[in-house]
Amino acid sequence: MVIISRTRTERLPLDSIRWRIVLAFLLVIGFSFAVMYLLLTGYVSNYLYQQRIRQDSLSAERLATTVAPLFQSAASDSLNDTLISAGGELGGRFLVIDPDGKVQFDSFSRALGTRLQLPEVLDVLTGGEAGSYGIHLSGSGGVSGEEPVAVYASRLVGPRGSLGVLLYVAQVGEMVESLNAVIFRLTMVFALVALVAVIAALVFSGVLTRPVNTLTQATRRMGKGDLTVRVPEKGSGELKNLARSYNWMAEQLETLDQSRSQFVSNASHELRTPLASMKVLLENVLYQPDMPAEIRTEFLTDVDGEIDRLANIVSDLLLLSRMDNQKLELHPVTMSLTATCEETIRLLTPVAEKKHQTVTGRIQQGVTITGDPDRLKQVVYNLTENAIKYTPEGGVITVTLARRGRTAVVTVRDNGIGIPKADLPRIFDRFYRVDKARSRESGGTGLGLSIVRQMVQLSGGQVTVESEEGQGSVFTVTLPVDGKEKRVS
Repeated sequence: MVIISRTRTERLPLDSIRWRIVLAFLLVIGFSFAVMYLLLTGYVSNYLYQQRIRQDSLSAERLATTVAPLFQSAASDSLNDTLISAGGELGGRFLVIDPDGKVQFDSFSRALGTRLQLPEVLDVLTGGEAGSYGIHLSGSGGVSGEEPVAVYASRLVGPRGSLGVLLYVAQVGEMVESLNAVIFRLTMVFALVALVAVIAALVFSGVLTRPVNTLTQATRRMGKGDLTVRVPEKGSGELKNLARSYNWMAEQLETLDQSRSQFVSNASHELRTPLASMKVLLENVLYQPDMPAEIRTEFLTDVDGEIDRLANIVSDLLLLSRMDNQKLELHPVTMSLTATCEETIRLLTPVAEKKHQTVTGRIQQGVTITGDPDRLKQVVYNLTENAIKYTPEGGVITVTLARRGRTAVVTVRDNGIGIPKADLPRIFDRFYRVDKARSRESGGTGLGLSIVRQMVQLSGGQVTVESEEGQGSVFTVTLPVDGKEKRVS
């Protein structure tokens, strides 16, 4: 139940991101479409409206020029015939209104004698306009029924001034229907485009979030312990860089996990070996009370040696743990690296002589650096002791110190068994041994070179190795002359 709940919880952020992308895309597209729709429908409506105004106003003004003399001369029959004829040709209705707003002539003979309160008529009679146009969607002022109409009032002008108004009433139902049809088609087009935009947004968001989804799934698997999962580095830009960074991180974590697993396994084995040896030796002593004194002494001496070996392993592990946990500090002072190398040669010469080996030194005098004396002494000592362990009897170990510019270079060379090429990349790994049987016989813990590398790096330097199997090895340590205090970080 806990796992299911966690999975649902983890999916929410990804779904939220996707729908936010879709919503943002739709808001932008929707706003753009709304603006385009309003502008386009407004443009079409205005275009049709202006066209109708020009058409109706031109017809009314032409007829007003003809009607004005007839109305002034009171030629009723001719005026009435003219209005009826024009109304038949244009498909509309014409009315002549006197200055008091009363209808004097009507081509439909429906509003004779009535007063019209249409805004267009009032604009001309009282507002001083030469013409006024308007559209009424339902009957107004007694000039139409329920159908929408357009009315145009044009001033009738005689020699002595205004004679009244010629009112042209035309049905505009077809225009309204055409306009509604255009708006409907535009609406359908925009609805279709909006639907396509929604589908495109879903597809686009899916494509955009797919790498994130893949990365999320990989992260979940990593959280469950699968460090082998990788994500494809497709596309370009930030998502590709993110995938590359994740793969690099996963590789580092996998390497670290393997290294730690191997370290735990090796540490357990290294600690178990001396314990098992001590157990066997002590059991022999305990269960053989009549054991000769010299054999008992030999067994107890072996136990003492195994205890020393176990103590060395524990000491080295504690040192590495302090470095890993960022608790190891160096205490740099101005020190003589020349004296350190000479002292190391002096201390290890007796050890080498037991194997009939020769330890020589090519030490440049007066080489001083800023560093931690104890840690750097441990570096030189470990490398020289390691060379003695893996050099056969009669071999030669050479310790060289020279200053090169702003660096001091310590080289430990031997003509021992060498290191196979395949083992060189891992020679500084913890508990790594080229020949495990011979290494244990020599008393090594497998941690010396790892400690050397850590110490040199903390001192701001670097250590490298060159070796050829059967020809010997050369370890080179490069240290800054004016080093600064280093701390694990």
